Amino acid sequence: MKKYLVTLVPVLMLSLQPDLPSNGAPGNGSALRSTPVTAAGDDLKPSVSQEKVETLVAKLLTTYHYRKVKLNDSLSSVVWDNYLKEVDNNKTYFLASDVAGFEKYRYQIDDALINGDLTAAYDIYNVFRKRYQERAEFIKQEIKKPFVFTADETFNTDREKAAWPKTIEEQNDLWRKILKNQALELKLGNRKDSVVTATMNQRYANLDKAINRIKSADVFQLYMNSFAEALDPHTNYLSPTNADRFNQEMSQSLEGIGAMLQEDGEYIKITNVLPGGPAFKSNLLKTNDKIAGVAQGDNGAIVNTMNWQVDEVVKLIKGPKGTVVRLQVISPNALAGAPPKEIRLVREKIKLEEQRAKKEVIEVTDNGKAFKIGVINVPMFYRDFEGARKREEGFSSTTSDVKKFIEELKTEKVDGIVIDLRDNGGGSLTEAIDLTGLFIPKGPVVQVKESTGETEVYSDKDGGTVVYDGPMAVLVNRFSASASEIFAAAIQDYKRGIIVGGQTFGKGTVQTLIDLNQWLPKEPEKVGQVKMTIQKFYRINGSSTQHKGVTPDVELPSAFSAEEYGESSQPSALPWDQINSTRYDMSRGIDDKVLSRLRARFDQRLKSDPELKQLAQDLTEFKKAKENTTVSLLESKRRKEREEAERKRSAASKVSQMSAPVDETGTPTPEATKKKKDLYLNEAGLVLADYILAQK
Repeated sequence: MKKYLVTLVPVLMLSLQPDLPSNGAPGNGSALRSTPVTAAGDDLKPSVSQEKVETLVAKLLTTYHYRKVKLNDSLSSVVWDNYLKEVDNNKTYFLASDVAGFEKYRYQIDDALINGDLTAAYDIYNVFRKRYQERAEFIKQEIKKPFVFTADETFNTDREKAAWPKTIEEQNDLWRKILKNQALELKLGNRKDSVVTATMNQRYANLDKAINRIKSADVFQLYMNSFAEALDPHTNYLSPTNADRFNQEMSQSLEGIGAMLQEDGEYIKITNVLPGGPAFKSNLLKTNDKIAGVAQGDNGAIVNTMNWQVDEVVKLIKGPKGTVVRLQVISPNALAGAPPKEIRLVREKIKLEEQRAKKEVIEVTDNGKAFKIGVINVPMFYRDFEGARKREEGFSSTTSDVKKFIEELKTEKVDGIVIDLRDNGGGSLTEAIDLTGLFIPKGPVVQVKESTGETEVYSDKDGGTVVYDGPMAVLVNRFSASASEIFAAAIQDYKRGIIVGGQTFGKGTVQTLIDLNQWLPKEPEKVGQVKMTIQKFYRINGSSTQHKGVTPDVELPSAFSAEEYGESSQPSALPWDQINSTRYDMSRGIDDKVLSRLRARFDQRLKSDPELKQLAQDLTEFKKAKENTTVSLLESKRRKEREEAERKRSAASKVSQMSAPVDETGTPTPEATKKKKDLYLNEAGLVLADYILAQK
């Protein structure tokens, strides 16, 4: 590390880190009056300490962040837009006249950041607080009325491009439809009218509780993140409370089911599914799923958790080993109007060995010839750093486990090996480099560039040893990220194996955590932390893994578009660029002619294989259906829409890796040998078989 970073960098973050909670106001609602709102006694106000932190964070991020930005009017405008979106994401609290009044701050935020001025942040948020209280009264009165679903009208669930309401009447009508839509969703879930009303009342009581709990520190974090995330999506400010939660609690917060959570508007979102846990083994809970309700046991009533804080939801989900918890979940790919799905999980203690790599052997038939394909699934790049530091014999690591499996697979005389990195969000950079070393004689694996422009090359250090030199493929998807991308890119650049699957995530950056109290030693209280991007990864051919990720040699159908998922879906993501290639010796086994043949063979299967054809058709229909965000508020029409949405969502679920059936404790069932066909893994095996035939 460079000298100026020695004091900055206590922790480096290489994996696909979950974005940290802003803890701001939920983003759907509205406001009432068009008259200016005056200050009140209960307005939130900044502290002197926050003003100092604002100036410090502005200095740190403009000095040490990888993207050397200048605080100017252009950046000020982006921060202003970000903050408005954070406070009123669905454009339903503020009136257009409120937003017009905030325009005076659009080009002042750059100067305010330098000078420790938080006027804009608190002025805007205090107007929101008043608008919320006014709107809450409207909601209470509206919920008292019986909902009638006989009018043939519609509601657009996507308000990203909508305008703020111009009048109270327009806003009232918008909120009437919001409430009607929510009530209809509940009714279609076979709930009685009395239950629908009770649930709606509870939902907005939760929201009142959440809004009233927001303190000055939360507003400050919301505002500072609007600035930090203008630089890139992985840069954040954490208030003292959230810094403590991130560092101490979040890694253990869902010990019972093996997942990590954060607040996301009305819902609690899954940010990471821990390999080896009940959620992972069930294959039912995914990253970016949103939790709408929690129930205890097989017969407990669902508790609506919309607008709850993450700590409260954690308490509901955690529990003794062996007990049942049921979750109502909304998938990130859920179509408009689709109902939440209910999943059942049995809590257990997460075992380290369950997070480690695993192997299996599959058989595929290509051109009438049977092939034995070894599969090594690597859910994360893990390494026992403490054991490595102490030089303990047999300390756990991805590379040592995979090496052992390779030797076993060679004994079993497999024809080729697939390394399955689907949904692998990253982990240890050392392991990504060492794992690559098992398949290449020697040479560079990845380049790391500092913000100063200096570049360091990290190479395989196993002395030229190749553990496996046979045919191989690497299976990836949109959620293969960071260290996974480094490994896949190196295998592709050396032309050592075939990359199969979907475009990877595109996270090619490194973050560090900075304790701000180190820079403000005289502050008696904790002032929080900053997570900041300081480096970028580059392939050995000079291309960045940032933004673009790794493009497969043979691309399989996918439901996940770059516009919706991955680094390129974030407006502030650092751009793709290129540096000089480093020297390395490519394998001669794969060339453009071979790749063209493999793609042609896959295209033939896509046209002739019934399962692949159906999958491609289902995904095409699903993507088209997702574009329609308008739902009917007429009950008879909505029921038909809901049934169709369910059918298409079910079809699209095939894009997920299909695990072996497990019992309620997570143990493979006797029917595990008859597990569902994993179309993607099977296709990776066939591509590898095509390659083996091409070599011959």
